Amino acid sequence: MNKTGKTARTETTAREEATPNVTFIPGAAPIKRKRRTRAWLWIPVVLTVIGAGYYGWTRYATNPTAAAMVTEVVARGDIENSVTAVGTLDAIKSVDAGAQVSGQLKALHVDIGDKVEQNQLVAEIDPATIENRIEIDQAELANLQAQLISKKAQQVLKQANIDRQRNLVAANSIAQSTLDQAVADLAAAEADVNAIEAQIRKQQATLAGDKVDLGYTKIFAPMGGTIVANPAKEGQTLNANQTTPTIVTIADLSTMTVKAQVSEADVGKLKVGMDAYFTLLGQPGKRFEGKLRQIQPMPDTANNVVLYYALFDVPNPNGELMMSMSAQVFFVQSSATDVLVVPSAALRMTGGKEGGQGSDRTAGKRSGQTGASGGSAEVTVVTASGALETRAVEVGIRNRVYAEIKSGLNEGDTIVVATGSDTPAASTRGGQRGMRMPPMF
Repeated sequence: MNKTGKTARTETTAREEATPNVTFIPGAAPIKRKRRTRAWLWIPVVLTVIGAGYYGWTRYATNPTAAAMVTEVVARGDIENSVTAVGTLDAIKSVDAGAQVSGQLKALHVDIGDKVEQNQLVAEIDPATIENRIEIDQAELANLQAQLISKKAQQVLKQANIDRQRNLVAANSIAQSTLDQAVADLAAAEADVNAIEAQIRKQQATLAGDKVDLGYTKIFAPMGGTIVANPAKEGQTLNANQTTPTIVTIADLSTMTVKAQVSEADVGKLKVGMDAYFTLLGQPGKRFEGKLRQIQPMPDTANNVVLYYALFDVPNPNGELMMSMSAQVFFVQSSATDVLVVPSAALRMTGGKEGGQGSDRTAGKRSGQTGASGGSAEVTVVTASGALETRAVEVGIRNRVYAEIKSGLNEGDTIVVATGSDTPAASTRGGQRGMRMPPMF
């Protein structure tokens, strides 16, 4: 009995030693004891989070908008205030060489692109029909001249008869009525001579006109230039009785005229003689300069938009400018070189006229008015310590992108272009930071 009890206690003790973390509760399932947490594995993560938080607090706590602030360094550059427009190129002078007589185009001696001199033969019309008319005119003239000789002979005879009849009347050999009849016959003969002479003059004029038409069968260049069009083809029959058919168009391409369309809101800003220039789509970096020559008083109206034509000429010695090219035109109102310039978005105008407001802004959308000049403003400057301060500045020439600073800033100063809610606008100028030479507008 003792041996059996000792054995049972030994088995129970061994079972408890094999499962030291299990507690048996009557009527309940066994519960495992929680293992000890290894805290040392989280120490690097906690230190990293604390360091990041401390850096963010020290970096942005003093200026919560610094992360959204866009700045730019004040630099020197060129600036201009101008009126922009869209224009097309045309020859300064052009002429249509047409046919003044009807007939078949017998020969065309030039082609498009050929250069011609004044009075150079460019085309010929078949002269056969006109030559036949001239032959008929000459025969008719000869007939009239022969009739004139006959009528003059009759006139001489009538004159002699009158002298004879007068002698007979003086001798009372014939009646007075016979003399009167002789006088009437002489008057009729003189009238016949005058009629024939008039017909001869008419026929001579007809002959001369036909000879002129014969000369028109050869078409000569009325001016020197380049053949830019030839609507008539060799062998084509031309009818000049109702309209003048154009055979070739000759243009002087040594100088080109720019015909720019300017809005009625901006045409008052233009003055004859002001500087102007344009750029081409294929050569955006090259400027072609001239001076405003004319503002045409009669506008074009399309979709209730009134546009006036402003013209200026540019030389074309190399022939790189061609007719009907599209041009981006700039009429310079004011300009300056090597001056302090800042983005216009950085200015807060406090005096003077601010361009681009009200009706001027609406006009700018149509014709391209790009700014104004003069006035005072305020800018925000970033000091060497990183603090922000407001400075008053004097503004010179100003357009939509840049403004000239006459006083209040120094080259190298850092100014705030946009902050906070202005960041969408500022982001459009973010790529311009650090530009030394702002583009000309």
